Amino acid sequence: MTETAAPPPAKLIAFEGGEGTGKSTQAARLAERLGARFTFEPGDTPIGQQLRRVLLDPEAGEGMHPRAEALLMAADRAQHVAEVVRPCLEAGQHVVTDRYLGSSLVYQGLGRGLGVDEVWALSRFATDSLEADVVVLLEVPPAVQADRLDRDLDRLERAGDDFHERVRTGFGELAERFGWVVVDGVGSIDEVEARVWAAIEDELA
Repeated sequence: MTETAAPPPAKLIAFEGGEGTGKSTQAARLAERLGARFTFEPGDTPIGQQLRRVLLDPEAGEGMHPRAEALLMAADRAQHVAEVVRPCLEAGQHVVTDRYLGSSLVYQGLGRGLGVDEVWALSRFATDSLEADVVVLLEVPPAVQADRLDRDLDRLERAGDDFHERVRTGFGELAERFGWVVVDGVGSIDEVEARVWAAIEDELA
């Protein structure tokens, strides 16, 4: 009797990048292609929705200290992993998330100046050491990002040019440090989707 090979384990794929890079659209498209669970941070749990309001609403989060911001992001991630991500993976379903640990390393670790190693330790605790199997960083020039942000900006988006320059360069630095997959986000949605798939298809086999 021939034994049936076990299916490959479910994987966690995280999309990272600054605002206006197209990561949310591409994360949703990849999830649809894979039949994966699409999710996002912060806010894709009932508790997370409340944390998201405090984190991103300019009025609700007015005067927030950077350490408080990092802790609230970690709290959202802890609930996200416990309630959404880990159960799906354990059930054999791929998960594609719009933002994960990498965003905290960049936004709070580098953007807010709290330190990458410190925020890394906090997020590792929050996730019980669950890391993404694949991290996709979408990059576009600052001018393209600005053109795409044609809506009211949230609290983090209003953090100022210096902050967002640290975020932009920080993503590139951490992509090199951690071996993230970097994809050019300029072009049509279909063109970028094709680039993403070409870059990660072998890693999902």
